[in-house]
Amino acid sequence: MSVDTVMSPETTTALTLARDYMAKPKQLLIGGKWMPSLAGETLESLDPATEEILCHIPAGGKEDVDAAVRAARNAFDSGPWALMSSRARGELLWKLADLIADNAEELAALETFDNGSPMAATRYMVKVGVETLRYYAGMATKIYGQSTDISSDFGEFHAYTRAEPVGVVGLITPWNAPLTVVCNKIAPALAAGCTCVIKPPEITSITVLRFGEIVQEAGFPDGVVNIVTGLGTTAGAAIAEHRDIDKISFTGSTAVGRSLVRAAAGNFKRLTLELGGKSPMIIMDDADLDAAIPGAAMAIFANSGQVCFAGSRLYVHKKVYDVVVKGVAEFSKALRLGNGFDGQTHLGPLVSQKQRERVLNYIALGLEEGGNVVTGGKACGDRGYFFEPTVLTNCKTDARVVCEEIFGPVVVAAPFDNIDELVNVANDTPYGLGAGVFTGDISTAHKIAKRLRAGNVWINCYGILDASMPFGGFRESGWGREFGPEGIDAFLEKKAVYAKL
Repeated sequence: MSVDTVMSPETTTALTLARDYMAKPKQLLIGGKWMPSLAGETLESLDPATEEILCHIPAGGKEDVDAAVRAARNAFDSGPWALMSSRARGELLWKLADLIADNAEELAALETFDNGSPMAATRYMVKVGVETLRYYAGMATKIYGQSTDISSDFGEFHAYTRAEPVGVVGLITPWNAPLTVVCNKIAPALAAGCTCVIKPPEITSITVLRFGEIVQEAGFPDGVVNIVTGLGTTAGAAIAEHRDIDKISFTGSTAVGRSLVRAAAGNFKRLTLELGGKSPMIIMDDADLDAAIPGAAMAIFANSGQVCFAGSRLYVHKKVYDVVVKGVAEFSKALRLGNGFDGQTHLGPLVSQKQRERVLNYIALGLEEGGNVVTGGKACGDRGYFFEPTVLTNCKTDARVVCEEIFGPVVVAAPFDNIDELVNVANDTPYGLGAGVFTGDISTAHKIAKRLRAGNVWINCYGILDASMPFGGFRESGWGREFGPEGIDAFLEKKAVYAKL
């Protein structure tokens, strides 16, 4: 499919800017300077919609990470960042947000090239990043300690606490929303006064490198923000094991999260982990099906299912089960797959051939385990990593397609009879990131929400996020919370101070 179909003039201009940027040599950002990796190696970045090479990015290694950490440590310990007021930090974050908003169309186009999401989706995700930066720009001046009266046999004291930045932080981000997640992590880190080493995903690094240029344009001091692209097994591992990094904030798979826990033991670095999910979407018999059916469909099919909290397990009351399954299947058939630059596209491709093979393997497993494909289940298109939205039924509760995160447009549907049965199966997972409930009874909704073991529960909607609300998971879906006051607390240490009077 040509990328020159059904495009607005704004999109055409953004496309030109994005192509011009991708044609430029890509380098690492270390200590305020752009430089190649020390080993001189590069990685290909592919367009998942066309399989064409977009550009080459540096394959940074341990030595590059060492240099980036030294730059971040120097910026944290001395120089203008260490002396900067909280107000000035907030003003810089606000300026960064304004610049991203000014370049939003170009950034959205880069993101569409890089991970395949439709422009409507990438525009929205850029907007989310801007809103997060602005939220924490305001939070920079609202970091408080407290004073307290203490009882002591040793005299009278003035006692108080201070909230101080944790130090140098490593930010390791995922490929499904590269720019947005960088904004979500860097905003509270910089508001708190930390310095950063960003390791973007090797298959979708382009937008984050452009983000680095905008950081410099905003006027952040050298070394405050550093970007090292490369493989997770090299650059990512070097960040995880580095003894001069005080904290890591990671979004990605549960398997990699476990490896970070082991690596962090070296210097007991702090961890925030936003990991995988196998989230239940629940439809009661009294739900408004005109809202519930498209809600359930897009809970899993949005971004081609490449969402950590995707509603990948659909539980429907047996009275409306057949109607809902048929409705979700019909809705999925109406979704148009295509290049993200086509304004009529609903779903883009999966991010890579590897990811498409993973989804195909799970479909084969589901069939082997007795499942039934109601619709979809196949790769499609002559080029690009496209995959049909898929609905599976008749799967056993212990089937791998039911228990494991697929990270593709595949939903497994099953009926339930009563709320106790529902809660048991919904919670029968090692994950606990998201859950959705569609019902016409608000009392039922809140009772179910209370019993679900998930960090985020959506009632008569799905996937709504806001910078003021904490986001994170229970159990193997992660440690800690992002967004809200909890998000900046993760980048702060509390210090107790005792002054004898």
